Amino acid sequence: MITDRNGLPVSLGIPGANMHDSLGLEPLVWGIPPIRSRRGPRRRRPGKLHADKGYDYDHLRRWLRQRGIRHRIARRGIESSQRLGRHRWVVERTVSWLAGCRRLHRRYERKAEHFLAFVGIAAALICHRRLTK
Repeated sequence: MITDRNGLPVSLGIPGANMHDSLGLEPLVWGIPPIRSRRGPRRRRPGKLHADKGYDYDHLRRWLRQRGIRHRIARRGIESSQRLGRHRWVVERTVSWLAGCRRLHRRYERKAEHFLAFVGIAAALICHRRLTK
């Protein structure tokens, strides 16, 4: 899941069983819709991406750099995860909002498409609740 600064879900995906998180980054970034801006053309990509140590791979850093996305990825064995905590809690909060939906707490659907549809509905409800406040 990719969120914006306020914790609103922007791009959602369901990984396969026993799939590492780093393999799902590229499809999630490609799934971000165009961002409407007040002036100028629509932005096609985010300006910056924060990620934890699970995404610390050179090929991901190169891929993000080629697309013009600045990245802030904690390095394994060098940096502490504590510095990313101020950005990471936003994502963790959104995950807890999704976990509050009873249907998503345990995966009952056999097909991934059905589960992804329910996650999309839950994300739409989260966005609606946050934007109407």
